[in-house]
Amino acid sequence: MSFRKVNIIILVLAVALFLLVLHHNFLGLSDLLKREVSDPNLVGFQPLAFVPNAPESLIYRSEEEIPVVIAASEDRLGGTIAVMNSIYHNTHSNVVFYIVTLNDTADHLRSWLNSGSLKNIKYKIVDFDPQLLEGKVKVDPKQVDSVKPLTFARFYLPNLVPNAEKAIYVDDDVIVQGDIRALYNTPLKPGHAAAFSEDCDSTSAKVIVHGAGNQYNYIGFLDYKKKRIRNLAMKASTCSFNPGVFVANLTEWKQQNITYQLEKWMKLNVEEELYSRTLAGSITTPPLLIVFYKQHSNIDPMWNVRHLGSSAGNRYSPQFVKAAKLLHWNGHFKPWGRTASYADIWEKWYIPDPTGKFSLIRRHVEIANAD
Repeated sequence: MSFRKVNIIILVLAVALFLLVLHHNFLGLSDLLKREVSDPNLVGFQPLAFVPNAPESLIYRSEEEIPVVIAASEDRLGGTIAVMNSIYHNTHSNVVFYIVTLNDTADHLRSWLNSGSLKNIKYKIVDFDPQLLEGKVKVDPKQVDSVKPLTFARFYLPNLVPNAEKAIYVDDDVIVQGDIRALYNTPLKPGHAAAFSEDCDSTSAKVIVHGAGNQYNYIGFLDYKKKRIRNLAMKASTCSFNPGVFVANLTEWKQQNITYQLEKWMKLNVEEELYSRTLAGSITTPPLLIVFYKQHSNIDPMWNVRHLGSSAGNRYSPQFVKAAKLLHWNGHFKPWGRTASYADIWEKWYIPDPTGKFSLIRRHVEIANAD
């Protein structure tokens, strides 16, 4: 082979290599642009931050975006971090977290997310304006702090994730052990805007929560002595559902104007006190029960194994807890508190606060300090 032919071959190879690099960079830029979102400036919701970068760890993640909405209050921020960590590290899916918080918590949250094993996640911080709840929530002057505005964020999902057709909502006191894509793929029946886990399912029915009224049906949440409730013709024995974890069809949600319906019942409760006085769950549950009465699909019960926070003791076997796809510490005994059921499992996903503002409260620490 002549020297000239060798030079031509080398030149051709160099050009081919250059074109490959150029093509790769173009795809990277295109991928980056796809990851950016721009939302309309919605009343009551102000986007504070978005991380549009495509870190290397996401190259192998599927392209379909799975929106996960979660609230982040200052006093429970460690819970939010643990949830996100467990979701991110148990899936290869392209998860984007929509974190709803109050403006004064955003900087603290951002500094936490930018450190440790969460620095590569994709997230958006959205500011929730408590003024949205004016006239919709009855506030006891003696217990002003009892109303937590962020618990109502789930009512406004289409506003929080305006460009998505489907989304997942999770509370901040859960840990995900399965692949979140399986929950996202929960089939919803035609005309249903959401899928919940019913309180009468085989896992929840094993647990009796003492002193909480009737935990598993509508009469535990709504006052059937009130005429307006009776006029709805909803059976008091109807099984209730837990709104701490659910999948939403946002297209149906918007078409049925679910947010408006929920706000309507919130206002009526302020005027007429329609909720049960032995309220078994949070004040967010009753309006959801009314609006979704016999109009919701079901998620797999293993995707909301709850009542881990109803007492400090272990209500489930270690084998059952290990098999659960999602663990939910609803109740007074939170896993970041002094004592809680299976707190060691939750703590595996907790990332210490780099600012030192949030710290775990543990009984053995108190005992050691007392000694």
